[in-house]
Order: sequence, then structure tokens, then C-alpha cells
Amino acid sequence: MTRTETTYTEIDGMPATESALSAPVLSGPGHFTAMQVRDGRVRGLALHLDRLDAATREYLGRTGLDGERVRAEIRQALAASGRDDASVRVHVHWPDGDSRATLKVTVRGPQVAATGPLRLISVPYVRHTPRIKHLDGAVQNRALDEAETRGADEALLTTPEGLVTEGAITNIAFWDGEHVIWPDAPCLRGMTMALLEPRLPSVRRVVTLGDLPGCRAAFVTNSRGISPVGRVDDVEFPVAQDFMTGVMAAYEAVPWDVV
Repeated sequence: MTRTETTYTEIDGMPATESALSAPVLSGPGHFTAMQVRDGRVRGLALHLDRLDAATREYLGRTGLDGERVRAEIRQALAASGRDDASVRVHVHWPDGDSRATLKVTVRGPQVAATGPLRLISVPYVRHTPRIKHLDGAVQNRALDEAETRGADEALLTTPEGLVTEGAITNIAFWDGEHVIWPDAPCLRGMTMALLEPRLPSVRRVVTLGDLPGCRAAFVTNSRGISPVGRVDDVEFPVAQDFMTGVMAAYEAVPWDVV
């Protein structure tokens, strides 16, 4: 069933008007971060602020972004939207000639990860500048659309040679019975991945599509949380319940930070 979700948007701390949303600055290069807020708190808030600052320096070529300004504008948008629990995105643009960044903050209802198990279809595609969560995601979205058209829940992006990199909107990890394996490949280090990796028996390792039959379980992560993977192409993964319980426990133990 399709449900219309109300989204509240502010630009530079002011309610967004139609003309502001169509301003040229918002159509230029930009980057963003996405987070789940519960009771005005966020897991890994410092990681989100570091991501925005680093991408502003590298991707937009600026001197950085004031984290306290970001926090203040998130708090203001949450208060104006009337939500303590929400899905929040912060978009950053900084056109030539402007003295400071333009921040767009969107607030909508909270979201949770799919319970799964999910089906993934491999799609040969590597995002440009994959370490940046930039707004140029047209080809990435087409990969996701292709996966959904083929009856899958998510696209697993690979190099043309079959090297596993990441999902279209997720990170992926595999379980070999001893270690959680995060693909050693160009990808966006998502916030949930960044929070989980040091809390699990993790290793970085090159993973190819040919390696998947040797894995005992798999899961994906994004800002919504964690979902088990039941199948990638023709390779099936049993849902290792004890393993997934441990993964979820590690995630639930991550503290929530006040925005």
C-alpha cells in the first residue's frame, strides 16, 4: 500500500518556499547525510558531522562546515516539524561567491530497516567518488530500479570484473563463521557500517561474486538499520539467527547522542 509521507523542509534555518526549493544553488553540486532521530537523539552524531565537514572540504573544495550550525539547524527543523522521532537529511551546497554553505534540512517520519531476508541482484556499476555521499546518484538509482524490476530488494554493485563494492543504498557484510567480512573495495563507509565495524570481529577482505557460495550469512546496513540477506543472484544464504542476534545487539548497544 502506498502512503503519502509529509516532509518538512528548511533552508538555512527558514521554512522552504517553492521559489527557494527551485533556486539554482540547490541544483548544483552537493552532498548529504541521512540519519534516524529518536527522542531528539542520533546514533553516531559526531560521525555525521565529520562526514559533512570532510565532504565540504574534498567535494566542494571549501574550508569545512561548522558542526554546531548543523546541529542547530537540525534542532530547529525538528521543533518546527513537531517531530521528536524522525528521518532527517542534511544537504550541503556551497556555490562560488557565497560566504557560507547553504544547508537544506528535511524531516519526515521515522523509518526502520526491512526485517528481510532481502534478495539482491548484482549490477556492474561503481559510483564516481564513492567515498562521498554526493547528490549525483542518477546511475545508482537506475541500478536500484533495475534490481526492483527484476524482483529484488536492492542492487549489489560490482566492478565489471565481479568485485563486490557496496549496495546501491547500503553497505554489505558477509559472515564466514568466524569473521564479519566487509568488502575491501571503493565504497561509501556508511554510518551504520562505521558504528558496527569496530564492535564486531571485523576484517576487510576482497570479495568477488565467485566467493559468495563460501559465505555462511550476509547482511546489509544503511541509515535505517540492519537487514539480513537471503539471496544474491542465485546464491542463497540461510539466516543465521544467533549471528544476526549478535549483530543487532552490537548495534543496539551504540549510544544515542543529543542533537
